[in-house]
Amino acid sequence: MSVTQQQVLDSLARIKSPRGVALTNANVLSPISASDGKVFFSINVDAAEARAWEPIRAEAEAAVRSLPGVTTVMVALTAERKAGSAPPPPPSRGTPGVQPVHAHKPPPQGGAQSPMARQSEIPGVAAVIAVASGKGGVGKSTTALNLALGLRDLGLKVGLLDADIYGPSVPRLTGLRDKPELDGERKMIPLRRFGLAIMSIGFLVEEETAMIWRGPMVMSAVTQMLRDVAWGQLDVLVVDMPPGTGDAQLTLAQNVPLKGAVIVSTPQDLSLIDARRGLAMFRKVNVPVLGIVENMSYFQCPHCGTKSDIFGHGGARHEAEKLGVPFLGEIPLHMAIRATSDAGNPVVDSEPDGPHAAIYRAIAGQVRDQLKGVIAAA
Repeated sequence: MSVTQQQVLDSLARIKSPRGVALTNANVLSPISASDGKVFFSINVDAAEARAWEPIRAEAEAAVRSLPGVTTVMVALTAERKAGSAPPPPPSRGTPGVQPVHAHKPPPQGGAQSPMARQSEIPGVAAVIAVASGKGGVGKSTTALNLALGLRDLGLKVGLLDADIYGPSVPRLTGLRDKPELDGERKMIPLRRFGLAIMSIGFLVEEETAMIWRGPMVMSAVTQMLRDVAWGQLDVLVVDMPPGTGDAQLTLAQNVPLKGAVIVSTPQDLSLIDARRGLAMFRKVNVPVLGIVENMSYFQCPHCGTKSDIFGHGGARHEAEKLGVPFLGEIPLHMAIRATSDAGNPVVDSEPDGPHAAIYRAIAGQVRDQLKGVIAAA
């Protein structure tokens, strides 16, 4: 039995706002998404009232979670400041959309809490790394999955988190269509394929669903996929980031102490400009840059073997040298990589003895070498 939107509204009608009005009559609820046991909505209030509304948010989430047929609940508190109003007081720890759900380190004595002070390790996960790009369309998700498989081939226990909320690609790239189940602690159990533990927002919504979510909802979703998933024991959790330098990237950096970031770019100047922005963002939040990958580096004709530099060539290598970060390798533009990705059988797994799998494993080897100390300590 699947929960309906009306059942959700009926449960919320029994909750009172801070002013004593039923939550459904307080003009603060976003449209409610209720499908296949998954419920998503946000509570939109003025930032000055955010602290008073956080208990209401928690009560609403608990009420919906108790409904028969509900498997996943995501309720965000969207706190915005009205034009001309004074800045709101510091939010209480755990206000979704302002600070992550999980409170961690206390603020330093005599000063304001640093956003990075909220970081805490994910139990059982030795290292979390991000695969990022400054723009879309550079093959970041394909690179993230094949990098994870390359790390697996080096003997590591690996997980893959698809944090691209607006355009999750991992379900298609892995061929997975199942819905995550919950364990005894109500945590989502990641799906498994290719020897990887895999989680994506795409497992919770239909492929054609448009994710029209504001920043706080995105931040809550990323936090839940980090903290409310039973990842088990992993050497490395590879996070496929959305393109750009927005809410998802900042939430990840503030939630967990990232051990490094891999930047994916094509050789062309426009892509390199955006890759430079992504690299600068990670440096600003003190995340080590493990290196740059040049994807679609060249095209090699399958008939005559001639190489063509469709997007230019060597730009990412030169950028890495200029910025003082490792250059991890060149991945060609090749039909085998595209076809295996579209079919849900990534090239490192489906053609393990081929030249492309060797390239990804070589990149994975460089990443592993930089993480050796972290993994050994864990």
